Amino acid sequence: MGQLMEDTHLLTPYKMGQLNLAHSYFGNTDDLAPAATQRLETGEIVQIVEDFRVAARNAIKAGFDGVEIHAANGHLLHQFMKASVNDRTDEYGGSVENRCRITVDAMSAVAEGIGADRVGVRLSPFADHCREEGTDPEEVALHLIGVMNGLGVLYCHVIEPRCLSSSEEHRARRNVPHRLLPFRRAFHGTFIVNGGYDREEGDKAVGDGYADLVSYGRLFLANPDLPERFRQKAALNRYDRSTFYTPDPVVGYTDYPFLEQPLAPGRRAHAIAKEDYNIPASEAFRPGKVN
Repeated sequence: MGQLMEDTHLLTPYKMGQLNLAHSYFGNTDDLAPAATQRLETGEIVQIVEDFRVAARNAIKAGFDGVEIHAANGHLLHQFMKASVNDRTDEYGGSVENRCRITVDAMSAVAEGIGADRVGVRLSPFADHCREEGTDPEEVALHLIGVMNGLGVLYCHVIEPRCLSSSEEHRARRNVPHRLLPFRRAFHGTFIVNGGYDREEGDKAVGDGYADLVSYGRLFLANPDLPERFRQKAALNRYDRSTFYTPDPVVGYTDYPFLEQPLAPGRRAHAIAKEDYNIPASEAFRPGKVN
């Protein structure tokens, strides 16, 4: 599956050389100089929706089986959903339906362009990237899931609220067991969960019916043969967070060994401790740390 997203203010000026686009005007919160954003005009929003349609068709032409619409993790579609930062007063701000409108339009356009059975959607209802705390995450997610059901979208891919936050409310949300169960029950297609799962917990989530599938990110990045390691219950390479968002084409990208290969200098193999997953959100995109 190809993944479609609009990065917007998550990109910095040295990467883009131009103003970033956003639901509203505000700066980012990383260690670099704040990037000014440009509020989207209505016509630009319509064009972005069309861009999703074109990108999906291009992905199919390029040989992808389908596409995942990335409406999570602080990217543009996710920004619109958050009442805490979306202060628009037009048809794209205010009510849940309005804040979800661009995502609904993008899902509809992509489903029309390539067929809903080739479309998945990624959501992170409880994420608070870049000051984007949600005041009504359940309502937003359930609204979008209702639209997905109507379109016949293939799968819904939802991230657990496991990132630590400075907010007591968000920490409390994080500690609620089976936090995604209402979404699981509401969605009619394949339901995928993500976020801090190890092999045992992933097996349990599927075995208990909490999810149809479990996705892995950090563990897969550091273990190119992760399914085989899970099958053998083998030790895992420890991922190096300091290389996650750096441009080196080898280090931290293609240099993690397979089971039959020796560890490269500086690499460690071990069973990942559960606390390795509990990384404060403030550190999630900051290079220079090894976790």
